[in-house]
Amino acid sequence: MKAKIWTIEKGKTRSQLDRLAVEEPLEIRLIYPSQTVAITMRTPGNDFELAAGFLYSEGVVKSRADIEKISYCLDPDLDGKQRYNIVNVQLRDGLNPDLPSLTRHFFTTSACGVCGKASLEALELRGCAVISGGIKITPEIIYSLPEKLRSQQRVFSQTGGLHAAALFDATGKLLSLREDVGRHNALDKLIGTAFLANELPLNNHIIMVSGRTSFEILQKCLMARVPIICAVSAPSSLAVTLAKEFNITLIGFLRGERFNVYAGWERIEII
Repeated sequence: MKAKIWTIEKGKTRSQLDRLAVEEPLEIRLIYPSQTVAITMRTPGNDFELAAGFLYSEGVVKSRADIEKISYCLDPDLDGKQRYNIVNVQLRDGLNPDLPSLTRHFFTTSACGVCGKASLEALELRGCAVISGGIKITPEIIYSLPEKLRSQQRVFSQTGGLHAAALFDATGKLLSLREDVGRHNALDKLIGTAFLANELPLNNHIIMVSGRTSFEILQKCLMARVPIICAVSAPSSLAVTLAKEFNITLIGFLRGERFNVYAGWERIEII
């Protein structure tokens, strides 16, 4: 959307129109069992992928066959715009996810992800295995990723207000990219796209995010079995702990021809 702004530069003022990144709520509902499982602040677009990626990363669904249908709400009591802020997910018959066992509050924000997140023990209880082996990549491949990500951030180039998550193969080829006002939403959209296309697990791939890496980011990549995660900024302490615990290669401060490796050094191939 566009907004009128005033720019002050070198003591001079001018007014102009500026593009803003759109932020609206999205409610994710399960039709069976009938329950709201998440309300997140997101940038509209790729909403079905976002819902699928969220449900997969939370262990509510485990395979593409677990979801029969995803649709927007058709409640006639809602106005047209609000219908597109509610996504209904129809699970297959017989699937009864144990939602209370997730031990969290399903409210997310564009800033921090899901609030009340349980820590490493919850991942172990859900049967997340250590990521063994996997691809090896050279520093030259890693150096090339940020520019490839930036070149495909179409909405960011107009607004400067969106995060991105990108999927690469072992050669550094960009396979897909998703943007959102929330970094965790961008990643859910990316993983959800692979989930709906039956392309999981991503055990021979690299994911790069445009911001910092938090526990939430690492947890989602672990569920998708991503062995290498790169970011332009810093990881949190719990993200590093998770990476070490589950043998994920975690790279931060990837800028120019420089980066830090916080875990999983053995996947970096120095020639």
